[in-house]
Amino acid sequence: MNAVNIPGYFFIVIMALACSEPVYQPKPRMFPSINFPETHDQKFQPESCPYTFQHAGYFQIQMDTNFFDENVSGKCWLNMQIPVFNGTLHCSYYPLTSQQDLTKYIKDAYQLAREHQKKANFIDELPIHKPGRLSGMLFNIEGPVASPFQFFLTDSSHHFFRASLYFNSQAKPDSLAPIVEYVKKDIMEMINSFEWR
Repeated sequence: MNAVNIPGYFFIVIMALACSEPVYQPKPRMFPSINFPETHDQKFQPESCPYTFQHAGYFQIQMDTNFFDENVSGKCWLNMQIPVFNGTLHCSYYPLTSQQDLTKYIKDAYQLAREHQKKANFIDELPIHKPGRLSGMLFNIEGPVASPFQFFLTDSSHHFFRASLYFNSQAKPDSLAPIVEYVKKDIMEMINSFEWR
């Protein structure tokens, strides 16, 4: 009689093991491999513009003549293309003719940065003060936003320069974070070398 029960026990054990649900292990968090370009600084000194700065070699500078299909006011607007990361630093320049101009452009810069507040986790506003009559504000925008980094520079009397960084991809802060940090470091070098002429 014992011989009859042993196969029954094996059958029950085998069925219990076969019916159990598999245990899934979460996969570790991974990011795509990024090949960061070597940086070598180049001087940008356009003859017709009142500013100059150093920039990383992977930026490709194109003078911008249109803004939303309208001609820009002046010849010193530019797009600093970043083909390796599919991004662009859009830069605009305005000559100042009055204190009202300065107030308007500063107000516009704050408004354009704060348009990202709906999706931003937070916006860090960092003042810029450099010798040579150069001051401004830097906007470090964290979260799933279209433009994670913006700034403006001015001498408060004659010149106003504004820039905003955009990537041609869906805003995914986790996967873009290493690229954004890498590019921001080089933009900070650009700001540090920026001079009025």
